[in-house]
Amino acid sequence: MIPALEVGEALRPTLDSIKGCVDDIVVSDGRSSDHTAAFAENAGATVVVGDRGRGQQLRRGAEIATSEWLLFLHADTVLEDGWIDEVRQFLDEDAGKAAVFCFALDDLSPWARVVEKGVAIRSRWFALPYGDQGLLISRALYDSICGYKPIPLFEDVDIIRRLGRRRLTILNSKATTSAVRYQRGGFLRRPLKNLMLLLFYYLGVSPQKLARLYK
Repeated sequence: MIPALEVGEALRPTLDSIKGCVDDIVVSDGRSSDHTAAFAENAGATVVVGDRGRGQQLRRGAEIATSEWLLFLHADTVLEDGWIDEVRQFLDEDAGKAAVFCFALDDLSPWARVVEKGVAIRSRWFALPYGDQGLLISRALYDSICGYKPIPLFEDVDIIRRLGRRRLTILNSKATTSAVRYQRGGFLRRPLKNLMLLLFYYLGVSPQKLARLYK
C-alpha cells in the first residue's frame, strides 16, 4: 500500500521494487493534480483517491486491500533486491509480529551516512522507526490495533507506539528513500527539526498543530 501525492512517474522505482512479490499493489492518491493516479493504474496498481494526508491515505488504502499481510511503503522508497527472501523467513518465524526495513538514503555524501546511523540508533534502541522504513503487518494484527489513524503527522509514530517493542522486528534489508528532502532541508537541520516536533508530540501537542509547524 503506497500513499502518493503528485509524484507522477517517480513512483515507478517503488512499484518495480515490489512488483511480482506482492499479490496486489494499492496506491492511495491524495487527489493529485498531475497524472499520478493514471500512471499507477496503468502500471497495474489498484488506485483509490481521496483527501490528502498520509494518515488518512494509508488508512483508506488498507480498507480496500485484500491480502492477509499488508505492506505499507512511501512513494519515494525502494526496497533492495532480495528483500522478499528475508520477508518470507520472517513470516515463517515471527508471524505474530510486524516488521520494518533498514533505513537508507540514495545519497553518497558522508552526511547521509550520519543520518542513517542516527535512524538505526533510534529504531533499535528506542523501537521508533518512521514510515520511510516501511511497515509489514498482518491484517489481523493491523485490525486489532485499529490501524493507521487519519492524522496529518506522526501517523507512523502513533501506530508503532500501539504495536510496542515486543511486536516489532527490524529487518536487515534496506528501504532506500529519496534524499531530496534532506538535501533541501539540510542533513543536520532536518533531523533536528523532526526531533523537536517529536518531542512536542510526546508532550501532548496535537498532530494538527505539529503539521502546521512542519510546513
